[in-house]
Amino acid sequence: MPPANPNDSAPRAPSELPCPQCRTRVVWSSENAYRPFCSRRCQLLDLGAWADESHRIGGESAMDEADIDAMLREADRDAPLS
Repeated sequence: MPPANPNDSAPRAPSELPCPQCRTRVVWSSENAYRPFCSRRCQLLDLGAWADESHRIGGESAMDEADIDAMLREADRDAPLS
């Protein structure tokens, strides 16, 4: 008889991770509607932080329309005449 495959063992217990907002341990399972958060409150607090730009993804700032217009005007001014 071949040796038992360790991957064929009994189902694993769901992982527990800290809530990104309050750090409470949260079971990662399909029954948790708010995962990775522990509650709707923590989910909404996190969403609010993104909305008011307290949370950001690092990188260069995006240009707004005024910056683009100014850059195009300068490019037109610097373009050689035909």
